[in-house]
Amino acid sequence: MELNQLETFLAVAEERSFSRAAVRMHRTQPAISQVIRKLEESVGESLFDRAARDGSLTAAGALLRDYAQRLLALRREASSALGELKSVERGHLQLAANEYTCMYLLPAIDAFRREYPHVNVTVHRTLASRVPEELNLRTFELGVVSFKPDPAQFRTIAVYGDSLAFIVSPNHPLASVERISINDLGSELFVAHNVTSPLRRKVIEAFQRYRTPLNMGIELPTIEAIKRFVAMGNGVALVPHLAVARELETGDLVRVFVDELDIRRVLRLVHRRQATLSYAGKAFLHTLKELARLNGPPFYFQVERHG
Repeated sequence: MELNQLETFLAVAEERSFSRAAVRMHRTQPAISQVIRKLEESVGESLFDRAARDGSLTAAGALLRDYAQRLLALRREASSALGELKSVERGHLQLAANEYTCMYLLPAIDAFRREYPHVNVTVHRTLASRVPEELNLRTFELGVVSFKPDPAQFRTIAVYGDSLAFIVSPNHPLASVERISINDLGSELFVAHNVTSPLRRKVIEAFQRYRTPLNMGIELPTIEAIKRFVAMGNGVALVPHLAVARELETGDLVRVFVDELDIRRVLRLVHRRQATLSYAGKAFLHTLKELARLNGPPFYFQVERHG
């Protein structure tokens, strides 16, 4: 079984036609048929249902298609990695983050692009819970999460320390108070994020533990929308400090410390433990290490131990 045979097999499967596959691959139809016949002989199974006349795959063909796609993806990955070994002047860095963790990536990408301006950078927005799965599918190379995935499969590097911030508008009665108790929040209208997350569960559990009502009367789909709505004078919110650092500096929002809600989070850069990072990926890790060295906390660069 050879890669060029698998490439031809996938072309026929995708085009659902030997003749269309021949056109796509700039070969004759007899040549395509011969390749498929040899592949079937090597695996000992028919891969296409000839009676169907529409290029339908047999059960064996459907199984082989999944493996063929993975093998050819690995070949592309290997070719890309080998090409990038020559220089990091060219390349493509594929990252993943959700709306919140992307805020950490902004200064990191800024520093990286200053040093490597010709490397393209793409940040895929995805749910944090899906990052490990997508890494295994090789959709991207590196991801940022606020939890620790399976250490047997993934290598993690602690890169940022964050905390939960209780925010109000400058005109809110609590804006002039430095610290309050969670029991003072029972009558407040909370603007909440409508995505279920471990952080949301921790907040709900904290209010239950201190027997304080939590009135989540408004739920919005993004942290950006929550910030703007609270800044307009509508309710209060609990959001990651990283996500509101700029608004706290400009005075558009005010943070009030709540003793019982001292919830801290660690952002982690994660990649497959068995992966060989591209040259651009390795250069990005070096950039993050320098970012932590130059700025200090809350930026970190600490490789976490297995187990």
